[in-house]
Amino acid sequence: MAENGKNCDQRRVAMNKEQYNGNFTDPSSMNEKKRRDREERQNIVLWRQPLITLQYFSLEILVILKEWTSKLWHRQSIVVSFLLLLAVLIATYYVEGAHQQYVQRIEKQFLLYAYWIGLGILSSVGLGTGLHTFLLYLGPHIASVTLAAYECNSVNFPEPPYPDQIICPDEEGTEGTISLWSIISKVRIEACMWGIGTAIGELPPYFMARAARLSGAEPDDDEYQEFEEMLEHAETAQIPNPLFDLAGITCGHFLVPFWTFFGATLIGKAIIKMHIQKIFVIITFSKHIVEQMVAFIGAVPGVGPSLQKPFQEYLEAQRQKLHHKSEMGTPQGENWLSWVFEKLVVVMVCYFILSIVNSMAQSYAKRMQQRLNSEEKTK
Repeated sequence: MAENGKNCDQRRVAMNKEQYNGNFTDPSSMNEKKRRDREERQNIVLWRQPLITLQYFSLEILVILKEWTSKLWHRQSIVVSFLLLLAVLIATYYVEGAHQQYVQRIEKQFLLYAYWIGLGILSSVGLGTGLHTFLLYLGPHIASVTLAAYECNSVNFPEPPYPDQIICPDEEGTEGTISLWSIISKVRIEACMWGIGTAIGELPPYFMARAARLSGAEPDDDEYQEFEEMLEHAETAQIPNPLFDLAGITCGHFLVPFWTFFGATLIGKAIIKMHIQKIFVIITFSKHIVEQMVAFIGAVPGVGPSLQKPFQEYLEAQRQKLHHKSEMGTPQGENWLSWVFEKLVVVMVCYFILSIVNSMAQSYAKRMQQRLNSEEKTK
């Protein structure tokens, strides 16, 4: 890798000394122009230039649709095979018969897996700017299962309504029968599927860097300059989210085999990382820790009792939901903590959508800048 890095530096120097129609180009002027182009793209956001951003976003969607249409047209055999398989699955799904019980079971599991894998992809896609679905969905789900397990003394929740809603089983276990391993086993599928999704979300940077390297793209392109800037600023950041994608960019650029990269990413995210996160959440929301946290909040001088009461009400409402089986669909009265959490989810989802719009608009602006630069070179 060191030798490859040295070769990249040599190519960068060679490109900086490149001649346009026999005229020597000053490297400082080239870097200044690239810096101005990058700043111009960064200003294309909805809260600064809403009309231009929406226009570029729409045009970028049309460009992407055109590219994918062209790719699918050149792979007609794969498209036809997929459509035939889809037709068979649709016929199997709608035709009545004894197989319907298996179809419903497969459908339920498929939707469950797809839901958590999708949330995992949303969490890791976007060079560190993805939706933090662990904090919004998986973490709260593990916490709910942990609280319910200690309250019910069992993890054998009735299905349905689990996992959509958690209620205690008719035959609850005895006090002290819940262990850390039993809760880990209960949420293993959801956590592993989410981890697989995060591993899949790391693939776009890998494929883009690999395609750029194979196409002969030189390492002084904007992406590589931004890559170097992130490395320079990484030392000042405690947990720089974009660095999680730098492994994919680096492995793609140095042509690391796909299964070597994806296999290591899958093991790290879906097995090692997820078990660490699960254990942390389960321990944090264990019965004794929660009781100590509530007691600690109540001991805060001055505002302790006023802060402790909402938490106690929230925990009591959760206990009532676990034992109130006759009115499962009836809301139990909205607590301000759940209200704040719901609004937080809405805000983060809206921000994620805005970041997608801005990113696609900036991508189209970059296409235009590259086209203009190529036209200037050919003059």
